[in-house]
Amino acid sequence: MAGKFEIFEDKAGEFRFRLKAGNGEIILASEGYVQKASAENGIASVKTNAPNDDRYERKETKSGGYMFNLKASNGQVIGTSESYTSASARDNGVESVKRNAPDARIEDLT
Repeated sequence: MAGKFEIFEDKAGEFRFRLKAGNGEIILASEGYVQKASAENGIASVKTNAPNDDRYERKETKSGGYMFNLKASNGQVIGTSESYTSASARDNGVESVKRNAPDARIEDLT
């Protein structure tokens, strides 16, 4: 099963998206947006930027975990990963976003 983006409305009434891998695991999540169109633009930006390795900011968390941000060409964060227990698991997450995002379908849950 291929990856997919889900657009949803959170408890605060903001629109968010998440990218799920083919196995259903969330591999990237967005910030909250006031307008649904902004979330849709965020998805388009993820699809454009995901294949470019230079767009990934790989980080270590304060608690000793590992995570990454996907950034647009202007440096703005467009998606954030979960926390991983190892750098190699984080790097596998990056590769999963690269594979899944460009051709992922969009499912509107709003």
